[in-house]
Amino acid sequence: MSRKPAAGDARPGRAGPLRLRDMGAFHVGGREVELRGLPPRELLMAEGGQPVRVDPNGHYRVEQMYAQYFLADPAPDRAPIQFWHGGGMTGAAWETTPDGRPGWLHYFVRRGWDCYLCDAVERGRSGFARVPEVWPEAPVIQTAEDIYERFRIGQPGKAGQRSSQPYANTRFPVEAFDSLVRQMVPRWTSTDAAVLAGYLALLEKTGPAIVVCHSQAGVFGLRAAHARPDLVRAVVALEPASIPALEPHRPYRVPTLVVMGDNMDTDPRWPRMRARIRGFVAAHDSVRLLSLPESGIAGNSHMLMMDRNSLEIADIVHEWLAG
Repeated sequence: MSRKPAAGDARPGRAGPLRLRDMGAFHVGGREVELRGLPPRELLMAEGGQPVRVDPNGHYRVEQMYAQYFLADPAPDRAPIQFWHGGGMTGAAWETTPDGRPGWLHYFVRRGWDCYLCDAVERGRSGFARVPEVWPEAPVIQTAEDIYERFRIGQPGKAGQRSSQPYANTRFPVEAFDSLVRQMVPRWTSTDAAVLAGYLALLEKTGPAIVVCHSQAGVFGLRAAHARPDLVRAVVALEPASIPALEPHRPYRVPTLVVMGDNMDTDPRWPRMRARIRGFVAAHDSVRLLSLPESGIAGNSHMLMMDRNSLEIADIVHEWLAG
């Protein structure tokens, strides 16, 4: 059984001061667009203020990506880690767990890794573009019921209703589910090329790095590793939402660890996704699959880095990367 680390837990990455030699943030990538022929409007921009004429015609910077860096002290002699989040989420997914425990960002900085945390293109502090003039579709916003079931926190219920029954062996802190829902943000389904371009721009800026990616970002992590093996030293993919169709003429050679959780067989999508992942692993010698339930670790949800045993999983990932 996993346990919540106590305040005095002396295991590496669990407690003690967080020592940094530097921290900061920046934006990378993006493109300029010009809009013409749109009607101006007069808007009241602040309570009690004067109306402002807002003319939407002109130049915009869109599809840039926001990143933060946390550089460990002392400086390590290994590539940094970049944390790439899943769909409808931001870099907050790697910070503090919904029930207030340290996230993977804190853990890996304490283990002596330089870390980069991103809000992908079209999320959070990366900003947005006009719809439909730049992005043609409205965003997807997920319901709490959808998150509860698709992230395998609770069992599927009736249509439009969240089941009151979490999985009996769940490792997710169900009492803090509402804190997870608060993290969710709008996402788009037509911006994948821009998202990947943002991640590649970050890799260009930092130099070779390890990519730790989750869910939707698993697609981008594998694509980036395949296209730019000079910039991706290794990939850790937590339950990638899909396996992209990679160019067959170029072999996939980047060391990759895919980590999968539990309770997939009650969901109509996850068994098919799992089969595609197993096929990818079988086809590439550089890819290893860690199925937690097959390793004797039961009950993990889709949110592996938030489950109650998240730091035990981080230990496994750290040892694999260090090796």
